[in-house]
Parts: sequence; structure tokens; C-alpha cells
Amino acid sequence: MTMRTSGSAALPGRPTPGSLLIKGGHVSDPASGVDGELDVLLCDGRVAEVAPKNKIRGPADETFDARGLIVAPGFIDLHVHLREPGQSYKETIASGTRAAAAGGFTSVCSMPNTSPVVDSAEWVRWLKQPGRGAVVNLFPIAAATRESKGEALTDFRALEGVGAVAVTDDGRPILDDELMREALQLSSELNLPVIQHAENTRLTEHASMHEGPTCFRLGLRGMAAVAESAIVDRDVQLARATGGHLHVAHISTADALNALRRGKSSKARVTCEVTPHHFTLIDENMVDYNTNFKMNPPLRSAADREAIVVALADGTIDAIATDHAPHASHEKQVEFERSPFGITGLETALGLAITELHRAHKIPIRRIVELFTSGPARVLNLRNRGSLAVGDCGDVTIFDSKKRWTFEAENSLSLSRNTPFDGWQLTGKVAATIVNGRIVYRDRF
Repeated sequence: MTMRTSGSAALPGRPTPGSLLIKGGHVSDPASGVDGELDVLLCDGRVAEVAPKNKIRGPADETFDARGLIVAPGFIDLHVHLREPGQSYKETIASGTRAAAAGGFTSVCSMPNTSPVVDSAEWVRWLKQPGRGAVVNLFPIAAATRESKGEALTDFRALEGVGAVAVTDDGRPILDDELMREALQLSSELNLPVIQHAENTRLTEHASMHEGPTCFRLGLRGMAAVAESAIVDRDVQLARATGGHLHVAHISTADALNALRRGKSSKARVTCEVTPHHFTLIDENMVDYNTNFKMNPPLRSAADREAIVVALADGTIDAIATDHAPHASHEKQVEFERSPFGITGLETALGLAITELHRAHKIPIRRIVELFTSGPARVLNLRNRGSLAVGDCGDVTIFDSKKRWTFEAENSLSLSRNTPFDGWQLTGKVAATIVNGRIVYRDRF
């Protein structure tokens, strides 16, 4: 597969790191087929050696004791809202990437539905400037249509040329058949993924949660599952016809997963992601009109969640992505139907994955690592990411898969606190996050 370049070895504006030896850990690297007790040496921002215990040949300026910990390629989040430009009271690139580092993410892909919309080469360049304060790798995703209005496509070629890794109108799905066909045709020519928020908004106008018994009991207007699956089915057919790469964001229903399976079995270029909140919660968990349970897609039925877990285990789903969507408290502390959609998620993703997928559903840690690393790297063609092969970027996530801890929203590094997981006891905690050979986060406990 042709992989997209991901820039220089060191973070912009930072000196090139020396050498770091990660010693005594259990290396889990699905992309390289490595799974065992090994040491890892990083030199000048790259993976220099991976060898059995005490067999590393090169010297190290610093040593990290990883005994009892899992050493994985750096986690990649395909779907993050950093709110810049325009809404820095909710989040900034600096604060959002600090939260990402605390969650074990060494790379994040920023969504374009900001104010103004990131729909030009100039705004993509702006996001990539060193002065923005990113502490992890930032890969911009640009708008698919001008101002995300769904009327005319942006200049895909120019956007890719300045570093956009995909295009999307996230939150505003491309409903016009011919426009989506044109987008996927360009995707085929440029090898640039088109990410679709799959929702027929003609069917969900003024709706605020999943259509079902809970919605009826609460007196709220519901989003039918078919509003998602119908768009996925259409887009899969268009991807098959054009050869373009369709990536379905935050897939949430069993029927949509079935449409995606059909696409994969027919060799269409289709991939998808799922969020931790969709494999953890269901619509029945929302009580007392708590707006921290309001997101889009909404929390679905128990049957949909079961289908998601099965698809995570069998390989249908390509990646776990957080859809980290921070909002200020005054925006969420309103009536449920007036509240904006979205929750934060960067710092709880790993804990929820291990707690819900590994401990509750016996999905192997190795598969969970794949969903955070090589899976998303393949989706967006990120060269030298998602693997610890010699010569790859020195992005590493080190975590304790057995550590129990409590997530406290007040201690979050995000500027916002809109999470349904405040006070949750989780298993699985990030010990350190290493970006291009440099430790950017270390657990305090």
C-alpha cells in the first residue's frame, strides 16, 4: 500500500531527541507481528532496534523501565475536534493535544468543522504551524465541500498538497448523490480518503437521541437507525463504482455494519471507525436528561452495541476513534434538546477499551492495540506510523493493562468537562506517551 509521508522525525520547533531505551516491557506490535518481552531503542526520533532483553547493541542517553507494562506503537486518533480556529474557549490545539498525550495518543487527526471551516490550503497550513502548541503529531482533515455546505467540492488536490490526510464534512453529511460520487472519484485519483458522517439529516431533523422505547418514554424526538444505514449503503455502492476510499466515521448501528460488510466482501475500498462511547453505553443509560449523554450518532440500542462488539472482534471495524468533542459547561447546561452534541474522550479511550472490550468481552489486548495503531494508520495511509519496525517514527505508547483507576473530569487536561464517564472506575492506564523519541507524557501515579 502506498503510504502518505508524515513529516520530519522531530516535533516542529523542538530539538532532535537523542536516544531512549525502553527496557523490560512486553512489546505488542500487530503491524510487525511482534508480541513478546523485548527492549526498544529509539534514536534521533526513530526506532533504531527491537531486541530481546539485554541484547540492544546501541547506547542510550535515557532509559525507561517498562517492566510489567505493554509497549505499543503510538496510538492514532482518526477523529478529534480541537476547536481551533474560532472556538478556543472550548479547546485549543495545545490543550487538546495535551489531553491526547495523557490518553496515549501520539497522533491526532483534526476535524474541519471549526469557525471558519478548514476548507482551504491556507487554513491547513495554519493548523500545522509550530506556534499552535501541539505536543503530539497533528494531521489535519480538511472539508470536503466549501464551508461544508454540501454544494461544491473543495480543491482536494491543493488540500492534499499542503498536508490534509483526508476530507470530510463531519457533522454535515454529503447528501447529494452526484456530489458524493464526484468526491469518491477524486478520492480514487488522489488516494485521499473521503470520511462520511453517515446520517440522512432529512430523517433526523430536530431529533436528539436514538429512536426507541427510551426516547418515547422521555418524550424526545428520535433518530431512526435507518438514517445511518441508508447513507452507508448508498456510499458503499458509490465507492464500489468509483474505486474511491470511503471511510465511515463513528459507525453505530447493526444495519450500517452489515452494509459495510457487504462492501468489504465485494472488494470496495471501505473502512470504518467506532467510538468508545458506542461500544460502552446504550440509549437506556441516559437518565435525567443528562446532556453529557448527548452525542451524534446517538447512543444506540443494546442490540446495536452487541453488533459493534462482534464487529470489533471479527475485524470488520478498522479503528477505534474518540470523536473528542469538547463543549463549554454553559453550552451543555441547558435543556437536552437545545444542548450541542458531543462529549470529550481522549483520556478515557484506552481505559474503556480494556475495561469493556478486553475484560468484559475477552477481546485480546493485541487486537485492541491494532485498533489504536496499525488500523488507523492504514485507514489514512500514514507512513511510518502505527508500527515499531526499525526505521519507523519513534512514537510509542506504554500502558499498564491491569491498573485500576478512577477518571475524574475535574483533573482532565482538556478545557472542557462534558463527559458521561466522570467518576468511572476503569482498568488500563497510560504510563507514558513518546512522540518522535521524546517523552511528552508520564503518569504521575
